[in-house]
Amino acid sequence: MGENMRRVKTGIPGMDEILHGGIPERNVVLLSGGPGTGKSIFCQQFLYKGVVEYNEPSVLIALEEHPVQIRENMKQFGWDVRKLEEEGKFAIIDAFTYGIGSAAKREKYVVNDPNDERELIDVLKTAINDIGAKRVGIDSVTTLYITKPMLARRTVFLLKRVISGLGCTAIFTSQISVGERGFGGPGVEHAVDGIIRLDLDEVNGELKRSLIVWKMRGTSHSLKRHPFDITDEGIIVYADKVLKLR
Repeated sequence: MGENMRRVKTGIPGMDEILHGGIPERNVVLLSGGPGTGKSIFCQQFLYKGVVEYNEPSVLIALEEHPVQIRENMKQFGWDVRKLEEEGKFAIIDAFTYGIGSAAKREKYVVNDPNDERELIDVLKTAINDIGAKRVGIDSVTTLYITKPMLARRTVFLLKRVISGLGCTAIFTSQISVGERGFGGPGVEHAVDGIIRLDLDEVNGELKRSLIVWKMRGTSHSLKRHPFDITDEGIIVYADKVLKLR
């Protein structure tokens, strides 16, 4: 099924092997996990490496953290996004500060009311067109519907239509609470093309990181639970290893 579809390389060592070549182009992937599982890092790595390794400009919608903080966090892995922003290859959309504060005044792309999805989509379209983006990350999509869960599926579907319609491939991070079974937000898993779940589980008295691809439209993929590490250069997935949980 569609194995000849163009693939978007994740930029995460080991991940493309698990996806049998990468994420099919224009897919919107839900990256779900509890606190501390590495969702933001995974998303940022996908976007940053997209630019530097594959020359695919990227847009990050920041809903959970100040853009200034995001740039600092990314720098710890050696990812200098400020430079890419200046080169017009990376854009951060500030949907966190509501335009409040002196730092927010310096942001190029600001969504004053993230609850207004029309404003969010307008700013997103502008950013994508300005830099010719091929990748989009939303961190986290949960923030958009936490107060209105019944609209979760609709919100995600709307964003997906816009993003894939503009030829982009996307990762939406999704928060779930510790031990929760689902993927976050009622019906959201049906509105996306792929689901990757990141987990942090206690194994023999120690927390171990692992991930599993639950679904991915347009490609076959590994059905195994693979361990991964967060190193000082980002995430590394061990495609040749399997983590067995009790």
